[in-house]
Amino acid sequence: MRSKAVPKTNPTRYRQCTETLRQIGDFKVNNIPTNGAIMTLLIKNATVITPGIKMQDAAILVEDGTIRRVFNKGEELPKSDDVFDAAGQMVVPGFIDMHFHGAMGYETTTDDPKAMPAIGKAKILEGVTDCCPTTLTLSEEKLAKALNHIEEYRKAPTGAEVIGTHLEGPYVNPECLGAQNPAYQRNPDTAEIKRLNAVSPVSVITYAIELPGALQFTEDLLAMGILPSCGHSNATAAQFQDGSRRGLRRLTHFCNQMTKLHHREIGLVGTGLCRKEVYIEMICDKIHLCPDMIDLIFRLKNLDHIILITDAMEASHLQPGKYQIGGLDVIVKDGAARLASNGALAGSILHMNDALKNVFEVTGLPLEELIRTTSLNQAQELGISDLGRIEAGFRANMVVMDNDFKVKQVFLRGKKQI
Repeated sequence: MRSKAVPKTNPTRYRQCTETLRQIGDFKVNNIPTNGAIMTLLIKNATVITPGIKMQDAAILVEDGTIRRVFNKGEELPKSDDVFDAAGQMVVPGFIDMHFHGAMGYETTTDDPKAMPAIGKAKILEGVTDCCPTTLTLSEEKLAKALNHIEEYRKAPTGAEVIGTHLEGPYVNPECLGAQNPAYQRNPDTAEIKRLNAVSPVSVITYAIELPGALQFTEDLLAMGILPSCGHSNATAAQFQDGSRRGLRRLTHFCNQMTKLHHREIGLVGTGLCRKEVYIEMICDKIHLCPDMIDLIFRLKNLDHIILITDAMEASHLQPGKYQIGGLDVIVKDGAARLASNGALAGSILHMNDALKNVFEVTGLPLEELIRTTSLNQAQELGISDLGRIEAGFRANMVVMDNDFKVKQVFLRGKKQI
C-alpha cells in the first residue's frame, strides 16, 4: 500500500499519520515522499562483492535510487542525506529469484489478494529484491486469477519487486510430474499463453519439449519475448537439440524431473553439462542436488550460465508441518518438502542467501565469481541492463550480509527495507 503524502504545513498531523501508518505495518520512514527532491545515501565501510570484483573498506554513493559511484579505500567521501555503516560486512547485488512458488503460508497461485504482499516481504528477508513469482500446473481460470493478483502487486509492490512471471507448466510430461497436479496437465497452447500474458507479463515458461506442438510453441514464445525453458521433461538429447534449433537455451531446476545422464543417452542432464550456451537453474539446498553434484556442476559448467533459484513453496519462512502445493498435500520435515502421497520433492524451503552460502561452502570458489549466479546471470537472461552489479548507473538494489551469510539489511532502489 502506498501512503498518501501529508502536507508539510501541518507537522503535528504529519507525525501522527506517520506513527499510525508505522503501527499498522504498511509504512516506512524511508519511503516518505520527497516531493521530487533528489535523495542521496552513502554506504561506507563495506566489503563490496560484485561480479569479478571484491573491494575492502569501500563506499557506495546512491542518488535517487541509482548507484552513482563506488569509492575505493582511502578516497575522500562526499556528504549525503543518509549514511549507512556496513561495519565491514558484505554488500552484494540484490538477489533475483526467478523460480519460487510461495512463502509465509501463501502460494503465488492462490486467489487470496493478501498472498503476494506477504510473499514479497518474506523474499526481502532473504535478500531478494527482484523476482519472478512462479505458477503451477492448474486450469487457465486459476492461472488467470493468480496472474491478476500478481499484476496488482507488480504495480504497487510492498516488498521484492516483480520483474515478470514464470509459468511452470501446465505443459509438462505426465511421466515427469514431480509435484505438478496431473489433473491439469495438457499440451502447449500458444493462444492460452497470449491470454495469460495479457493479464500480467510472463517472462519464463517451463514445458516439456517432447510434447506435441512444443517446437512451434518455442518459436511462438520467443516471438512474444518469453524465455522458453525445458523442464518436467523426458526428452532425449536429440529432442532438446531440435528445440535448440528453434531457440531453446534453458533447463528448469537442473537434474530434477528430467532425463538423467546415461552412457548411451546423455539426456537433458548431459546436455546441460556439455552445451555451454544452455542456462541451467539450480536448487542448491543440498537435497535437490547433493553436495557432490553441486561441486561437479560448478566444475564443469561455465558460471555465466548458472541460475540459482529457491523453488520455495508456501512453507518457506515457517516451521515444519503439513502444507500444500497446487492442491496436493505436502509434509515439510528435516529441511525437505515432500508430497504426502509418494514422497516426491515438492519444491523447497530454501532461502536465496542460504543457497549462496551452500554453493560457497561446497565449491570453495571466490564469492566475486559465484555472486553472478544470484543476480547478474538472471538479469542478463531477462534482458535487464541495470541489475546485477554494484557499479555506477546500476539500480541501487543491494544486500548486506555478515560472514555467515545472514541478511542484515536490504536496499531496494536505495531505500532500506529491514
